[in-house]
Amino acid sequence: MKPNIGIPEKKLESVTSLLSALLADEMTLYIKTRKFHWNVCGESFMELHKLFEGQYKQLEEYIDEIAERISKLGAKTIGTMQEFSSSATLKEAPGKYPSQKNMLQELLDDHETLIRHLRKQVEACGGKYKDAGTADFLTGMMEAHETTAWILRRYLN
Repeated sequence: MKPNIGIPEKKLESVTSLLSALLADEMTLYIKTRKFHWNVCGESFMELHKLFEGQYKQLEEYIDEIAERISKLGAKTIGTMQEFSSSATLKEAPGKYPSQKNMLQELLDDHETLIRHLRKQVEACGGKYKDAGTADFLTGMMEAHETTAWILRRYLN
């Protein structure tokens, strides 16, 4: 049954498509963060191991919230590695195991990329698609990524 929430079906399809792409990017970042958690080594091993663990746990929550938002808007949620990989703009680096500093920089770059994407999506959802609920949802997610980016940036200063 399609939701009757005051947003035309075509606009809902556009919003859920946008959310699906975001879900794919969040999954990619989750996997990358988890990989770094498993493979970090060096002087700050334990500190970064715990930092990355906290970050991937937070990403798990985002992933679930995005999937639930898609469902609330009446669409099916993608859920295979192939779907995530083909929909994501963030890229993995198979077979590469960067240094601690490069891990931090990669994660910072990815969070900042998501922040820029989210900023555009907030505008589109609030304006073009007239979906204030998703715009608010994405604003909260953007702010959380800004916090994570700030923390990562502090390690690199």
